Amino acid sequence: MKLAPRRDPYWHLIAEGQHLGYRRTEMGGTWIARQYTRDHGRRFQALGAADDTITADGAGVQSFAQAVEAAQTWFRRLVTDESGEVAGGPYTVAQAMAEYIADRERTKRKSQGRARLIVDGHIVPALGKIDLSKLTQSKLKDWRDKLATNAPRVRTGFVMEKRMVRTLRNGVYKDRMKERATNVPLPQASRPIDTSDPEALRKRQATANRILTVLKAALNFAHEQGHIASKAAWENVKPFRKVDVPKIRFLTADEVQALIPACEPSFSVLVKAALLTGCRFGELTGLKVGAFDPVQGTIFIAESKNGESRHVDLTDEGIALFSDVTANRDSKETIFLRANGKIWKSSEQKRPMDAACEAAKIEGVTFHILRHTWASLSVMNGMPIAVVAENLGHKDTRITERHYAHLSKSFKRASIRANAPSYGFGASA
Repeated sequence: MKLAPRRDPYWHLIAEGQHLGYRRTEMGGTWIARQYTRDHGRRFQALGAADDTITADGAGVQSFAQAVEAAQTWFRRLVTDESGEVAGGPYTVAQAMAEYIADRERTKRKSQGRARLIVDGHIVPALGKIDLSKLTQSKLKDWRDKLATNAPRVRTGFVMEKRMVRTLRNGVYKDRMKERATNVPLPQASRPIDTSDPEALRKRQATANRILTVLKAALNFAHEQGHIASKAAWENVKPFRKVDVPKIRFLTADEVQALIPACEPSFSVLVKAALLTGCRFGELTGLKVGAFDPVQGTIFIAESKNGESRHVDLTDEGIALFSDVTANRDSKETIFLRANGKIWKSSEQKRPMDAACEAAKIEGVTFHILRHTWASLSVMNGMPIAVVAENLGHKDTRITERHYAHLSKSFKRASIRANAPSYGFGASA
């Protein structure tokens, strides 16, 4: 019987006062050890991920038997620690990560789910089996650099694959390509990176920095606990510089007025929709007529980049545009089509955008800049960051703040200087 996902682990008795727990989540399972004694009460130790979707490696991903062995190793170490004896055997990076996560959960009193994903996905598979005493600066630098160039992982563990399908209609067989989501082990689930795109490389370096921060925090904790005498292996492994805050390019109102007439008609309406919604190219080109609700003044994005759906609220101008392009059309029709009546495919926006920018004498604009334009101008006009984040489909405000908070500060500063009371005190005290 398949165990239902839940926060509390399913416990298996190993010996009196000693249990192995299996915590089942939507993303997969994890192992945790628990020991009870009268002197110390209950103590817990995170052991790593279960081999539900990923092949066990004995370090970060463990089978049941390997998890039992890891739990027993921890139980023995507790005994030696309490007796004052020196524990034998190597102390690995995987052990350091597990103890750090367990300490964070104990001291912060909340789940470290995000940190666990980083540890299980990026740190333990590459470094988990290395003895801490044999960790070197060169190994860590190589690992950091590979993180910055590896293809980004797909968060869900699902990738889209194309396959040929044959259907029978009216007595005639027809072949066509169809996409479907395929579950693959997370280490293999990735999407390609354009190494010629500076922004794509900046994002990968920023991700590498965040992963490095988690690793160094765990290694510092291991040092504090006396598991390693020196920080030399990681202390001088520095993060990539000037990659955390992207430089956001957005169009001014004058640039928008120059761009729209320069666009080919079928592309022009798509550009207008992006400027009025902040939606991504793929979100807009996938819209059906039925996704527009003229009564509520919204469009429904069935699936966004993060895999979630959302309703996007429209302005009066946006409602007017969508009312116009959906009038007298079937609800199942695709709203935005190319001039030849075919649907827009991925990357087909580049050529018409480049042509329009050249004609309008505007530099440095991609279709994604239209999304930044909606968000930037909204923030500068006083829209709260949380509202911007929700309409853009961000899971929380962190990404939105990182991109646009400085614009909000400028608006706040200008508003205060323009509208705060003045008492005529002058410059003198």
